[in-house]
Amino acid sequence: MKIVDRYILWKYIKTFALALALIIVIVITFDVSEKLDDFLHNHAPISAIAFKYYLNFIPGFVNLYSPLFIFISVIFFTSKMAGNTEVVAILGSGISYRRLLRPYIYGSLIVACIVLVLGNFVIPVSNRTLIDFERVYIHTFSMNRNYFSDIHFQPDPYTQVYAESFDVKEGTAHAFVRDTFDAHRRLAGRISADVIVYDTATGLWNSRNCFKRTIDGNDEELSHHPFIDLDLRLEPEDFHQQSTHIETMTSPQLISHIDQERIRGSAGHVVESKIELYQRLLNPLAIIIMTFIGVAISSRKTRGGIGIHLAIGITIAFGYIVFMRVSTVFAINGNLSPFLAVLTPQIVFGIAAALLVRNAPK
Repeated sequence: MKIVDRYILWKYIKTFALALALIIVIVITFDVSEKLDDFLHNHAPISAIAFKYYLNFIPGFVNLYSPLFIFISVIFFTSKMAGNTEVVAILGSGISYRRLLRPYIYGSLIVACIVLVLGNFVIPVSNRTLIDFERVYIHTFSMNRNYFSDIHFQPDPYTQVYAESFDVKEGTAHAFVRDTFDAHRRLAGRISADVIVYDTATGLWNSRNCFKRTIDGNDEELSHHPFIDLDLRLEPEDFHQQSTHIETMTSPQLISHIDQERIRGSAGHVVESKIELYQRLLNPLAIIIMTFIGVAISSRKTRGGIGIHLAIGITIAFGYIVFMRVSTVFAINGNLSPFLAVLTPQIVFGIAAALLVRNAPK
């Protein structure tokens, strides 16, 4: 690695770290002022605030806003280099513009790899502690949901379950129905009960006013039981799967969760989970793309200096964020594939970056 590579790479890492540190301090200051009443009212210990809340808050913030601050950092120090004619001097020494981009590529790859590891493995673990803290000291009421209604799910390809309501605290489901199907997708049996209660000691469900219907071709058998213990092969967690926080799952866990929810027939939850997974895997590309766009915009000396470069850069970054949000909404509420919803902004702005880099030497 040549001296110029080390020089630019050091500026890249240093400026990004400094910008991120400054904004984190500002955000934490405002967040403390906003949540101070909750901390005092719920008697949150200072050590828990510092090490359980804000220490676990930082990785998520870095992961979410790193493309934006990489973009601003690249524009800032590259514009300064261009204003001091350093870029002209480097190019005048015989180094091509494409060769000039090499340290920027190194820097973006380093940050992208860090963000990839954070998003897929570190942040989900941090979010668990963060959510537990919020449940105890901030959202003391809204985070503890104990009641669900109109529950439909499919625990396996041959079973469908419905319950009018489910009480998490009591482990009780009301107006319960479980249908089982044969290999030809024909109804093979039905169990219905006014109330079923989970027995933690036996793992069985105590049912009240239960009807069992068995169908075998043209033969049908119906039996009634005022009280009976049922082995439904269901857990209480199966009835309130929507309370599961996908942001607390590592990516391998999230992939297993998606497979499970697909079997259960939770289409909406599967889409949200896929978007979360693809964002973790593809969003680090935004760091590389934003780096190229930032270099292409700011490597030329202009009369407006850093100011005009920052104005253009922030406009492009804002457009990228809006595009990314809109495509996600289309995936959740429309028919757009979650993978395409996450990938499309990367493709569009990747093409824009390639065109800007191509025309920058001119």
